Amino acid sequence: MLLHHIFIKNAKKNGDKMAIVDRTTKRRLTYSRALIASLILKNKLEKYDSGFVGIMLPTSAGAILSILASLMSGRIPVLLNYSTGAERNAKFAQSKCDFTTIITSKALLEKINCPKVEGMVFIEDIMETVTGLNKLTAALKAKLPFSILKRIVFNGSPDGYSVVLFTSGSEKEPKAVPLTHHNILFNMQGFASVFDFSPMKNMLCILPYFHVFGLNTNLWTPIFHGMTLVTYANPLEYRTVAQIVKEEACDMMIGTPSFFWGYLLKSDPGDFKSVKIAVAGADKCPESLRKAFKEKHGCTLYEGYGATETSPVISTNTPENNRPGSVGKPLPNLEIKIENYETGTPCKPLEVGKILVKGESVMQGYLDDLEETSIRVRSGWYDTGDMGSFDGAGYLWHAGRLKRFVKIGGEMVSLVAVEEAFGKILPEGVECCVVELPDAIKGAKIVAALSHEVDKKEIKNKLSKELPAIAVPKQFFVLEELPKMGSGKIDFRTTTQIVQKMMHAKPVPNDSKEKVS
Repeated sequence: MLLHHIFIKNAKKNGDKMAIVDRTTKRRLTYSRALIASLILKNKLEKYDSGFVGIMLPTSAGAILSILASLMSGRIPVLLNYSTGAERNAKFAQSKCDFTTIITSKALLEKINCPKVEGMVFIEDIMETVTGLNKLTAALKAKLPFSILKRIVFNGSPDGYSVVLFTSGSEKEPKAVPLTHHNILFNMQGFASVFDFSPMKNMLCILPYFHVFGLNTNLWTPIFHGMTLVTYANPLEYRTVAQIVKEEACDMMIGTPSFFWGYLLKSDPGDFKSVKIAVAGADKCPESLRKAFKEKHGCTLYEGYGATETSPVISTNTPENNRPGSVGKPLPNLEIKIENYETGTPCKPLEVGKILVKGESVMQGYLDDLEETSIRVRSGWYDTGDMGSFDGAGYLWHAGRLKRFVKIGGEMVSLVAVEEAFGKILPEGVECCVVELPDAIKGAKIVAALSHEVDKKEIKNKLSKELPAIAVPKQFFVLEELPKMGSGKIDFRTTTQIVQKMMHAKPVPNDSKEKVS
């Protein structure tokens, strides 16, 4: 089944139930009204070019309806990152995917100080053209039986593209990842087989839809289960988000560790009383965050793991199977194997190697990039580029990107393992990113970028009990704020560049109270 058909089916079934609670614009739409609105917007979008259509909108009713309308009209939404470099990202996507039209918002462009790019169409202007006849026609269509209505909208193959997303670009130029309707549906079915969604009435939806984590878990998953989507456009307004969770009695929330840190620090006990399931993903969840969240809110953070190319969930911890520190057990409808990164031979339990994934949620390939596709997908197996291992109980332990392993003195050191060690000992609210810098003698060295000042001597002493000597950073850099991707994930490439500039800006002092120590 096509994703927009699933929405239509649930809209017919749950007509008077609230579909979208948009806390940014104060709009509340029932499933019936959301169906009517998406049908209206579908007809408006049919006036623009066919094929790909860009969508640059924050998480909101407008974004949800635009994505639904695009698919209903036979267009393929290309979701654009507006959090950093919006103008550059828009032009890059237009060139990469060969399209012109971008649905966006005047309010958004003004807020992020982005100039209008050729081809941009404002959703405010589109809605001003809606007439009474448009509303009446859409309302009459919405009353048609599902079997007829699904033939009025686009009715293609489940193997056709449902979206184009871009990889984070935290390491190099983003790659265009087209995902089919079946890719996402298959992944949702796997996700639903390990979580009980039956008692879930509403979900906090604050993740951006240009990131696959947000698109699947904060849009299609709640629609698939007929839940209410409680949206808010800015996940960085931590206190406001905590209030929304409390006021709307959200049953489920999904976010990144950096977002959960913010919610932890800006919330009051009882704010998350309604939350039955909280899942952290897209970055490593520190033990200190899990512990602090549990102590303050009595809420368990279940860590999961995924990739854009796998639609995205690969594995997750659940209430029934939870091993903190791991990224959980693989979804039952996926295959995962661990290979030695040099020989390609299967790894034994607890032996770290490359993580490969096979299943129907794996992308067909990168858009117009046969070379990169052939490197990453072989015989149906997707090479995640990540390192990890299985323990004896079938839990997957993520050791970081292969590119985040550093050879020092002939030994491989995992930067993620170093960050995990930091996570156990850093004070609450202090974020850490460990990066690699060139070293004339050892070839490479690792240094730590922190969000706050710490007692360097004390931290090093504690780290020496957790890590081998070669893995303990000798230098600490304090950044006012660690750079983040739009998803909330730490931007390793930008962090490395900042640290390199700081290192060359002045000699490294011995006093640990200095900003660079």
